[in-house]
Amino acid sequence: MSRNQDSLIDQKQEEIEIRRYSAEAIARQYKFRPWSLVWRAVVVSWSLGTFLFNLQCDKWTDKEKDNRPRRANQLREILTRLGPTYIKVGQALSTRPDLIKKDFLDELIKLQDQLPPFDDVTAFKIIERELQMPVEEAYKTISPSPIAAASLGQVYKATLHTGEEVAVKVQRPNIRPLLSIDLYLMRWGAKTFGRFLPLNLGHDLATIVDEFGTKLFEEIDYQNEGRNAEKFAHNFRDNPEVKVPCIYWDYTRNKVLTLEWINGYKLTDVDNIRALGLDPNEIVKIGVTSGLQQLLEHGFFHADPHPGNLFATFDGKMAYIDFGMMDQLEEETKETIASSVVQLINKDYEALALDFVKLGFLTPDTDIKPIMPALEKVLGNALGQSVSSFNFKTITDDFSELMYDYPFRIPAKFALIIRSLITQEGLALSLDRNFQIVKVAYPYVAKRLLTGESPQLRRRLIDILFKDGKFQWQRLENMIKMARTEGEFDIIPTAQLGLRYLISDEGSYLRRQLLLALTEDDRLHTDEVSRIWTLIQGDIKPQSLFDVAVNTFRELSIQGVAALIPTATAMR
Repeated sequence: MSRNQDSLIDQKQEEIEIRRYSAEAIARQYKFRPWSLVWRAVVVSWSLGTFLFNLQCDKWTDKEKDNRPRRANQLREILTRLGPTYIKVGQALSTRPDLIKKDFLDELIKLQDQLPPFDDVTAFKIIERELQMPVEEAYKTISPSPIAAASLGQVYKATLHTGEEVAVKVQRPNIRPLLSIDLYLMRWGAKTFGRFLPLNLGHDLATIVDEFGTKLFEEIDYQNEGRNAEKFAHNFRDNPEVKVPCIYWDYTRNKVLTLEWINGYKLTDVDNIRALGLDPNEIVKIGVTSGLQQLLEHGFFHADPHPGNLFATFDGKMAYIDFGMMDQLEEETKETIASSVVQLINKDYEALALDFVKLGFLTPDTDIKPIMPALEKVLGNALGQSVSSFNFKTITDDFSELMYDYPFRIPAKFALIIRSLITQEGLALSLDRNFQIVKVAYPYVAKRLLTGESPQLRRRLIDILFKDGKFQWQRLENMIKMARTEGEFDIIPTAQLGLRYLISDEGSYLRRQLLLALTEDDRLHTDEVSRIWTLIQGDIKPQSLFDVAVNTFRELSIQGVAALIPTATAMR
């Protein structure tokens, strides 16, 4: 085999390998072509260098505070001019209050990934090359120009020959080489200068770049996006309020995605939504609740729910589109998030700090005692006198200052979650300035904990209801009250789950603790029990309660029921 043939094979293998982000593959690609990096390095260095010089001048002239809003605006404009990679960097930084001060954070949140569309001739050539067929053969009709354009691609409206209306997403030409060059330069800069920067990252800067690169390469793989959409749709298959477009795989490739056309209006198009006879606030509530389901039930969440990706359909559903940026949570993480929401509402800052350690916001060796007063100050102010005064954006802003004084860091996965929550809350506030995300979130979390069937969720509930060995009657009362505001909460299934757990082997600890709770402080806690009963008695019919008991005992063995007797005897 000739040297030229060997070279062509090596080049083809490199192209296949680099479809997924690989720092090593990108480095090999540019190892013998440094000249291709020079011009991009000059452009980026000049743009960012000028900005950093202006920041330093502000310090020298004591105008740093006065000029900060203007510098924040300049940074947003520079990132936009530098193109797709840096637009995505800006969007990622907008979720990092541990790295970016508030003025810059506010400006970066405004960052739009809108770019002028590329020419239609090029777009149609990409479609034909990817699908290996003429455009006319794939689509009966297609719009002559894009209906939307963003940093990574643009969208056309088309009709299949079978009659279905579809959206055709076409990737920008040569975007992979541009992303590769930028990521290579970023990684080189991180390796060379990262150790000199006073950043609280929890990882070295090169690792952060690699994580960012991995997500970015996933986002430009349209086949991966199609698989994400189908997984997302499967998770919400039993939810009639959430719409996910179906994927047409015969007309989908790495750089072309064909999916069901969604008839509806963006959530920000309030007038048209109301003209359909729909309440925009109810649609947003669907969005927040489905967002919580993603985080706390499915673990697979949409990390980019900006207004352009969320639609109100004509029949009152909320539709998600664009599944390029998704992530997965482990079971333990989902449970810890749920418990941390309850700890926050209960103002149990010690338990909350311990949850922060479990979630990776603090390292395991961190002494949490000096942090607790700061948490109480920041979160206490955010919560005010009641749950209804909570604002997630306020907490993020306050944390941006707190993180410079204490060893907090934001794990990369949670940067995406924070971005998702801030975006959803911001969207809701744009429709209703009095919207409180916790008014939706806490009832859902309370219901989730009270009805959770997994052993892990039951343990979380026990951890919340017992503090310093004492049963927290007020917490149980609050959780039941809040869960009942979450429309579909039914106390009977919850009672059945609780009774089944209580008389199981696993529930032996809880049996002992409940008996102690009823008699702790040398008195019977009849008042607390009475309040709980008053709260739920309207939902309980004697026959229903009897059926719950019969069905539960029927499911258990005689030995399991007998286990109650020694426990009760031992407590005398």
